[in-house]
Amino acid sequence: MKAEIIAVGTELLLGQIVNTNAQFLSVELATLGIDVYFQTVVGDNMTRLQESIQLASQRADIILLTGGIGPTQDDLTKDALAAFLGRELHIDRLAMDHVAQFFTKRDVHMTENNRRQALVIDGSTPLPNATGLAVGNALSHEGKYYIILPGPPKEMAPMFHEQAKPWLLQHALTDEMPIYSTMLKFAGIGESLLEDRLLDLIQNQSDPTIAPYAKEGEVTVRISTKAPSEQEAMIKLNALEKQIQLLLPEHMYANGDIPIEKAIVDLMTDQGKTLSAAESCTGGLLMERITSVPGSATVFLGGIVCYSNQMKEKLLNVPHDLLEGDDAPGAVSAEVAQVLAEQVRMITDTDFGLAITGVAGPAYSERKPVGLVYIAIAERDKKTEVYELNLIGNRETIRVRTVKSLLYRLWRIIAK
Repeated sequence: MKAEIIAVGTELLLGQIVNTNAQFLSVELATLGIDVYFQTVVGDNMTRLQESIQLASQRADIILLTGGIGPTQDDLTKDALAAFLGRELHIDRLAMDHVAQFFTKRDVHMTENNRRQALVIDGSTPLPNATGLAVGNALSHEGKYYIILPGPPKEMAPMFHEQAKPWLLQHALTDEMPIYSTMLKFAGIGESLLEDRLLDLIQNQSDPTIAPYAKEGEVTVRISTKAPSEQEAMIKLNALEKQIQLLLPEHMYANGDIPIEKAIVDLMTDQGKTLSAAESCTGGLLMERITSVPGSATVFLGGIVCYSNQMKEKLLNVPHDLLEGDDAPGAVSAEVAQVLAEQVRMITDTDFGLAITGVAGPAYSERKPVGLVYIAIAERDKKTEVYELNLIGNRETIRVRTVKSLLYRLWRIIAK
């Protein structure tokens, strides 16, 4: 089965809102074995909306519309679909009770236009809205399946999971095999190089399929297969995963859609290890990434943002002659990165001390180029490892890539 997603709203065309609904629905439909060939965005205009529905019905079996079902006159999605199908709209009693109770409980006057949120198309199945007011719709017409969902993601996603998905399984997908997928995560390697390492597999592997795509500082590979049961799918997926891991053991850090900091926290928790950090040019970004992981408090004991030379000296005991003077290597140097890592580890008495110092830009610092960064990892009773990075990009890109590089090198050490 083929599907098309139509996102409705002029604010989407103006770039005021990002169309995350299409991304969410594409992923969810793929797990049901439904191929999404087209995604359309159309403004709040009756003529253009009906044209979009007509075109979608010619090239897709399932048409999902999101947005445009609120209380105002420019919320036209239900009106447009009803007109296209030659059907009428009516107020659904249960949906109207839901809307009315919302205003009654808050002791707020309900304006007449809010009745529009309870409209449904004749012959459709109402989709209750557990997190909002506007009721959704699902219906079949001349061999096509239409689903109307709210625009706000916090309403759309629960309605799809709880209402639309079961409806699709019951009415449209009785003969379809679902798609099962596994996400493999990689760090320390770019998308093009990863694809090159997997090229033979990608070219010769038709089932399961392999699809790599990159994010900032990491690469994800999705392997997918259709199967009548999860057990049969996992046999195929696990076999391919083992082949990929054998080709890239030094880069594959997880077989789930998690960031590398989550993998690190999990590993260190299992090993009973702790860490601390001293950051200069990244200004706490490394610590933010680590502490964003639930349970990181057992691993991460503390850190210091030592942006100025004065703070490096006072808080982390960096010798003055390393920082300033004609022959000093300066704050942006391997020597200072090493001291920062070793000192923060000793001060906090952790198993690992991490350090970052560099030039994030946009201007040179200490007559050193933008993108020159030193990272260091001090491990208890081991020699401190220091790495020089020469990064490109704007200030934020350099900061993110620095953190990702350090996390990757830490993962390599603790995953041995």
